[in-house]
Amino acid sequence: MSKNPTIPEGYDIQREQMLDFKVPEQLLKVLDADGRSDDKNFILTTVDEVFNWARLSSIWPVTFGLACCAIEMMAASATRYDIDRFGAGAFRATPRQADLMIVSGTVTAKMATRLKLIYDQMPEPKWVLAMGSCAIGGGPYFKYGYHVVKGVDLLVPVDVYVPGCPPRPEVLLEGLMRLQDKIRGRKGKFITPKWITDYAKKIPYRK
Repeated sequence: MSKNPTIPEGYDIQREQMLDFKVPEQLLKVLDADGRSDDKNFILTTVDEVFNWARLSSIWPVTFGLACCAIEMMAASATRYDIDRFGAGAFRATPRQADLMIVSGTVTAKMATRLKLIYDQMPEPKWVLAMGSCAIGGGPYFKYGYHVVKGVDLLVPVDVYVPGCPPRPEVLLEGLMRLQDKIRGRKGKFITPKWITDYAKKIPYRK
């Protein structure tokens, strides 16, 4: 017979003690300079820091793959690498719900107008990640590829460059973490340089 009638026969009471993490006792050990425990829990920060913290933990990329780099981007979002661990796994099919454009692949002159249109439809604040040598500087088509844009930064402002041909998913994740560092320290509103707008008007096939 158990000594306590409320405890079933054969029940180990130590199992409940294993789930007792003694949180109140640990909180009492957090003392101020005078050795007294503070009964007020508060955090001193700014509104910009709170917003930036929320943004870097909930990045929504737009579904925008152009060439072989897009395969590596898909692999980064799969279970082996799981880009959703960094809060950036919600790929959106519309630019109006996205704040990150991962330009993964070769940007041709005809595709440049579509890229600029999708970027303009994204709400502020928004960021661009150039993935692969083709998006960064034209790749193997730099010299003789008359149909390839020699760098996506000629069209839209690029925040992070991810080198490689194509870069592995680990490199893309590294670039994502560097973008999160940039978002963490963001202040004010980004103003698009005038030369980007002027160059976009000179792109062929633009109506």
